[in-house]
Amino acid sequence: MEGAAPVADLLITLAFYGIAYGAVLYLLSVGLSVTLGLMRFVNLAHGVFAMAGGYVTVAAMSRAGFPFVPAVLAAAVLVGAFGMLLERALYRRLYAAPILEQVLFSIGLIFVSMAIARYAFGPLAQPIELPAWLSARVNIGIGVFPAYRIFLIGVGALVSLAVWAGVERTRFGASIRAAVDNRRMAESVGINVSRLFTWSFGLGCALAALGGGLGAGLLPIHPGYPNEYLVYVLIVVAVAGLGNIRGALYAALAFGVADTTIRYFLPDLGRVVVLLLVMAVLFRHPHGLAPKTDA
Repeated sequence: MEGAAPVADLLITLAFYGIAYGAVLYLLSVGLSVTLGLMRFVNLAHGVFAMAGGYVTVAAMSRAGFPFVPAVLAAAVLVGAFGMLLERALYRRLYAAPILEQVLFSIGLIFVSMAIARYAFGPLAQPIELPAWLSARVNIGIGVFPAYRIFLIGVGALVSLAVWAGVERTRFGASIRAAVDNRRMAESVGINVSRLFTWSFGLGCALAALGGGLGAGLLPIHPGYPNEYLVYVLIVVAVAGLGNIRGALYAALAFGVADTTIRYFLPDLGRVVVLLLVMAVLFRHPHGLAPKTDA
């Protein structure tokens, strides 16, 4: 019985750290769930906007003296606005294009953004200095944990609730689904589909930037960021099922806990084991565990 307590404490700690990691993955992936699942656009360059959010956050704090939270919010707004401009200038030309053209375009955007980031900020990861209130450790009853990770879990929960409500319980979300299902019919009842898609894409970019800025202390910002974390974002979206906003949260948390736990016990093979488990799930459920339905 004496050895049971340390084991229980270890599992609680791993679960907590995994949930915090999963919360960041959710923030990074939920925007892609919106653009890929609802708008049917294969935007593999989604990580570019997360990287941009991280860089803007770091620059706002180190060069302009912004506090952490205002810097993250400013990054989300700026990147979201830039995403809307990019959607109008480039993305909308490819909505009706074959998937291969969408993939090639987004991959090209990844390489261009990586080159720009390397030129502007250098090849090394950007350090971020968290405020004192996030650098402390807090006793939450089941253990003492970093305030930063508690903060990430709380923000992830709030954002998941807000996005789910916005997509599933508002006229805006209903308009998106109607436009995707039948664009001509949606336009015939007065929905401005072009403007709707622009705002939806901007929302997805803003969410990615929010995840990149908030998670910069956990997932360092560097020029290779869009490539390094692309596979994890795609795993969350694929396992959840396209367009399943709530399922993306569950998939992100499950992946975060599994990845953290397995890599702790199998540091050399942990990532391989996790990816094999994901492959097994997708072989059994190729459309995700809970794909979005018309209901």
